[in-house]
Amino acid sequence: MQTATAYRRPHFEGGNRMTLPEIWFVLIAVLFVGYFFLEGFDYGVGMLLPWIGQTGQERREVIATIGPVWDANEVCLITAGGTLFAAFPN
Repeated sequence: MQTATAYRRPHFEGGNRMTLPEIWFVLIAVLFVGYFFLEGFDYGVGMLLPWIGQTGQERREVIATIGPVWDANEVCLITAGGTLFAAFPN
């Protein structure tokens, strides 16, 4: 006759595994660091615009450099907000 034994998680040699709160922390930190890095580029271009863009054409060219970064910046912010909502639903 077999006795019921409790299920034991397998033990992995050679290191610790990350817990779920640590994974959430790393994910949220990476997303917000990406947002702040990309936002700094946008602000930098905006602050330098009066000195760099002397003519209308130069100003349009400088503002056009923000385009691809602006979209990535919005995606990072929205994803970070969604991650915060998923990590802390209450």
